[in-house]
Amino acid sequence: MQAVDSRHFFAKAKQEFLMKQNWITATIFSLAALPSLAGSWVDEQHGNVKTTLNRWSHSIDNWIGETDPSNPASATLRVMFDNEWNRYDGYSIKPRIRAKIKLPALKKHLKNLSLVFGDEDLDNQSRDNQQLHRNYRAPLQGDKKYDRKQARDDNASMAIRWSNGIKSLGIETDLDVGVRSGADIFVRAKASKLWQVNEQYSVRLEQIYRYGSNSKHYLRTNFENKFTETARRFINNHTYLQYTHDNDEELFWGNSLYRQHTYSNFKRLNYGFNFGGEIEHKKVDLNYYGPFINWRQPILRQWLFIQPEVNFYNNRKEDRKHTLGAFLRLEAIF
Repeated sequence: MQAVDSRHFFAKAKQEFLMKQNWITATIFSLAALPSLAGSWVDEQHGNVKTTLNRWSHSIDNWIGETDPSNPASATLRVMFDNEWNRYDGYSIKPRIRAKIKLPALKKHLKNLSLVFGDEDLDNQSRDNQQLHRNYRAPLQGDKKYDRKQARDDNASMAIRWSNGIKSLGIETDLDVGVRSGADIFVRAKASKLWQVNEQYSVRLEQIYRYGSNSKHYLRTNFENKFTETARRFINNHTYLQYTHDNDEELFWGNSLYRQHTYSNFKRLNYGFNFGGEIEHKKVDLNYYGPFINWRQPILRQWLFIQPEVNFYNNRKEDRKHTLGAFLRLEAIF
């Protein structure tokens, strides 16, 4: 087989992804918005989306090289609708997508390869168990509830991922090469390590770095201290440090101390205290702080989840007093 031209590969794969993304998103929104429909119809639509994803995976795998019927291509997909509200910024909604495709034909060239699509912040912030980050980087103007351009750009990331690790050191690694937000060619590396100090206490460190041709530098450190009380309950302290350098340099920090209860049937309760801010001119500013509580559970189907959160945060930089805020994520998993 001739060597795969990476530029043509990304162009073809991204074109198919964007063409089908709108249809998949519209289908999921219909399922979420019409819970009273007969179960058979809902399950049929869910099956149709899964079939479409697998058909797309097979076509890409076949384009790359010779396929193996005993080891077919497959895909996993998360589709989310994030709703948030507070009295200062009002209401906004943002669709978010994250997908991973297993391509056995691609693995013949190098082991542990896959394709990843969608909003990469879902990976970068996956250790956060509270919704601190706003839907949009800047408040929407006027009566707008949705920023189509930013949502499209954030969901338009696509990369080849090589997942490996240094077994002797217990380090897990990911290396991504791809394109995001249209023409931003990037390289992203992630390394993480877990130290199990004893049966109850563990420490985890995760380092992420991305360099993009347009977005330049992105660096994030996640550090966790976890105390396991029982098999279904633990206390975690999560600290992050995030640095970006495009036209301007920005450095943010945050810390959340929370307790998590895990129940049967994929139900989960989190509550705790969150605080953070910016670091400017070597000065650490405390910009926000307050409590939060959230809950996650399946609704109607085992693949459809609802995740509400209530928080009570302030914003000292914008001279905002503590106020109630609400967040609601509706998520479908395939």
